[in-house]
Amino acid sequence: MTAIAERATAVSWPTKPKQGKIKCVVWDLDHTLWDGVLLEDGSVQIKPDVVQHIHRLDQLGILNSVASKNDQETATARIAEAGLTDMLLFPQIGWGPKSESIKRIASALNLGLDAFAFVDDQEFERAEVEYGVPEVTCVDVLELDEALARPEFRPRFVTDESAERRRMYLGQLARDDLQRDFAGTNEEFLAGLDMSFTIEPARREDLQRAEELTVRTNQLNSTGKTYSYDDLDALRESPDHLLLVASLTDRFGSYGKIGLALVERAGDVWSLRMMLMSCRVMSRGVGMVLLNHILGLAAAAGATVRADFVETGRNRMMQVTYAFAGFREVSRDGNQLVLEADLSVRQPPPAYVRLDVLS
Repeated sequence: MTAIAERATAVSWPTKPKQGKIKCVVWDLDHTLWDGVLLEDGSVQIKPDVVQHIHRLDQLGILNSVASKNDQETATARIAEAGLTDMLLFPQIGWGPKSESIKRIASALNLGLDAFAFVDDQEFERAEVEYGVPEVTCVDVLELDEALARPEFRPRFVTDESAERRRMYLGQLARDDLQRDFAGTNEEFLAGLDMSFTIEPARREDLQRAEELTVRTNQLNSTGKTYSYDDLDALRESPDHLLLVASLTDRFGSYGKIGLALVERAGDVWSLRMMLMSCRVMSRGVGMVLLNHILGLAAAAGATVRADFVETGRNRMMQVTYAFAGFREVSRDGNQLVLEADLSVRQPPPAYVRLDVLS
């Protein structure tokens, strides 16, 4: 492995907070988003400082939602009056435990629980969440300003996609609603989305998002390693490496840059040092499109393909993806594996996806 690639940081579970780890902030309502108790005083006043935080987080690419014990119809109407309906994704308003509400939000947004923060004024509610979903970061609303200034609430980069992230998730929720009511097969549903998958060499303007992908992606990350902007820029210009990015669109809009692959080419052996896909496209049947494209390039070059894989405890899905693509284990050192591809079992893109390869 080259010195450039070795500078990538292997995943670990540090004791100090990881910068930018929070991807969604879940808000209580009474005495948190607004002053007072809605069912006691229908004219509760929205807190302007909290609204300002919600908009600021949104611009950073951090999502916002709600978990509140309240009357759903009344609370939803008050949120709409404040103009916050589209800002708060998949709100959970009812009378059940807030830990269960956060689990439902995490499932709907396809995010790990450790990517969530929960803001509430009540010590009891924070304690219930800490017990029920200990991965979630709990914040007392009285300490809100200090908490949101911590590193875990500040992504390293704010990319063009960051400001669009909420709209991408709104599109995803619309797709999910359509799928629930769709009477045909899953393949027929996917065919109706008119998906276009684009693969191209990484450009300098892609590198902030590329670094963000290595930091944010866990379940579909082959090694759990992170790469800095500078590392990726050096690899992008290296004649011995191929750095590819993938994006996806459909009739609901863009998913953004959702895939990244790093190949080290050394004669007749191509080493796949990194392969990752955003969890947002797990259900779209496109998880192997980028991987199979690389296998096709290697086969045309007469090269063998080997892939680094590090078992992180969270990326089992990526290991399954490699297995379906015809990879088998050829060596192991603890949790670090080397896999080799059977190039005779390459698969074309699904019939419902249009593949565009740019140079």
